[in-house]
Amino acid sequence: MSIVTVQLGQCGNQIGQELFDVISKDCHNAQGQSNKTETEAYRACSQERFFSEDHGKDTPSARAVLVDMEPKVISQAIATAAKSGIWKYGEQSFFCQKQGSGNNWANGFCVHGPRHERDIMNLVRRQVEKCDRLSGFFTMMSLAGGTGSGLGTYMTQCLRDTYPHSFILNQVTWPYGTGEVIVQNYNSVLTLSHLYQSSDAILVHENDTVHKICAQLMNIKQISFKDVNKVIAHQLGSVLQPVCTSDGTAEYKRNPLGDLMETMVCHPEFKLLGLRNIPQMSDTALAYSAFTWPGLLKHLRQMLIAHAKMEEGIDWQVRPPLPGLPAVEKFTGNKESRFNTSLSNLLILRGKDVQSADQGAFADPALYTSWRPPGSSITTWRTPIAFNRYEKLATLVSNSQLLLKPLDSIVGRAWNMFASRAYVHQYIKYGISEGDFLDSFTALEQVISSYSNL
Repeated sequence: MSIVTVQLGQCGNQIGQELFDVISKDCHNAQGQSNKTETEAYRACSQERFFSEDHGKDTPSARAVLVDMEPKVISQAIATAAKSGIWKYGEQSFFCQKQGSGNNWANGFCVHGPRHERDIMNLVRRQVEKCDRLSGFFTMMSLAGGTGSGLGTYMTQCLRDTYPHSFILNQVTWPYGTGEVIVQNYNSVLTLSHLYQSSDAILVHENDTVHKICAQLMNIKQISFKDVNKVIAHQLGSVLQPVCTSDGTAEYKRNPLGDLMETMVCHPEFKLLGLRNIPQMSDTALAYSAFTWPGLLKHLRQMLIAHAKMEEGIDWQVRPPLPGLPAVEKFTGNKESRFNTSLSNLLILRGKDVQSADQGAFADPALYTSWRPPGSSITTWRTPIAFNRYEKLATLVSNSQLLLKPLDSIVGRAWNMFASRAYVHQYIKYGISEGDFLDSFTALEQVISSYSNL
């Protein structure tokens, strides 16, 4: 089944271009990593999922719609894709204007959204009609700006209204804590609260975390947005590329978004998904490194329970609570080391000797909230095909308390600004009322409360 990707704003379009590049190169490099039958099945499944064939043309087109209120980033993405020679964007797959949203969520949501809805949804419809079987929609957007967050939220609602039975997965990029845009906390609160109503799941990448990965694991001295976007694209590809069915044959899962939602989102109050990869390193270091599945999974499990978002600096003192003790019990004097309770986890294993990897440690009931049935909280997907030059790669998608602290922080900062009515008039003039702000705060406070009580 196919996924239609919607790239929104500068951030969404840059990450989208990197994602399709990673996926396309991964398919081409898959040759020789496994037996011929498995390799061909993997490539065919990925091709159906992400690309469409243009009649009479050799280069496949991404199943994507590019949307931005300014043309520069879209033009760069289209040119970069065409230059690769192995994939491209369709000739009628983008929409742009010459006036941005001014980093104002209300401008994107209340003005640009209704004004351009028809044109954008027509582009989406064309991509849907090219799919033999539609799995759903994957949107990419930033929380900080105006177009990605505001217009992205509006278009997500349009997708839900137009395709009520299709899955929608929103990938959102969390702004730097030090601040990119002065009103980024407002934009983030408004986006998340509205997405909770129309999206099936929200997959979060934090800029601060990805930046640390670039600096400490990738050993990049001068970090650019392209470096950050490549890390995000690698992590997304490790989730979205095909995996085998449960019987371990060369048959690959056909409904990627449906399988992900069934596994990860068991209750509409819990839609926030975090993502971890191990190992993650520069190409130079990767060429001289060797890994074992027991070592990778041991570190990944500790990253899960100790709130660690990268494998460097893991707190090994954090342990699951003993029977009879609450999950909030502190095992160290550091508040940051509080145990991370999970609702559900998806472990994706790719590469050599993947069938020998033992994921039993992730099935420990102490890792999960008490109201989930035993054994239903952990799912494992495997494929012997290596991904993106990594001989062995473990990815963990987690619906847990991992994002509780950054969510609470962003809501608190936004509330402090709102209490003094800072910049509120900039939103009111585009059609957002103070009541809309209060509704958004209320909705996210309920989400925070629900995750806190896992």
